[in-house]
Amino acid sequence: MAKAFKRTRKGITGFLEPAERDLISKLFGDVIAMLEIDRKDEDPLAAMVGLDLDAAKPQDAALLRLLPDAVQHDDGEALEFRRLTERSLREDKLGALRASALLLEHTPMQLTDEQARLFARAVNDVRLVLAERLDIHTDEDAQALHEIDDWSQAEDLETYLALVYNFMTWLQETLMQALLDGLERHRGDER
Repeated sequence: MAKAFKRTRKGITGFLEPAERDLISKLFGDVIAMLEIDRKDEDPLAAMVGLDLDAAKPQDAALLRLLPDAVQHDDGEALEFRRLTERSLREDKLGALRASALLLEHTPMQLTDEQARLFARAVNDVRLVLAERLDIHTDEDAQALHEIDDWSQAEDLETYLALVYNFMTWLQETLMQALLDGLERHRGDER
């Protein structure tokens, strides 16, 4: 099987078909839309110091998977922590997704290790959303989906999402392997 990403002399090179790039770009756009908030009426001082006074626990389970409660078993403390940190977490995720969408515009993709880690974060956020939509909560749940690998089987939304999830998993695995190859090469150079 071909690899989407591999370590080359130029860094990490991504080999993606135009249809794959389009799909990934749309997925990044969907997650960006989930994370964006209309902030036109917010307190400028709160914005300047990074507070989100309107933060609330997300009702959408996929968004909650992206922005989980940091404090368990205490809703008041969880909400207070969310108000102090959610803005920066959203902005960090949005930045990674937007930057990764721009990286997709280059053929082939030539990534530094830093860009590859950023792209991996964006891919992981897409996978988290897909996992929630597919009700994947255990390794066994994910493993059951890996048997779905033929795009001609995509006769319903759930099967299509499973195929997309498997594709994004494969993409992330090849990217992480390319990053690991760089670490191994670096360790070899130090010896």
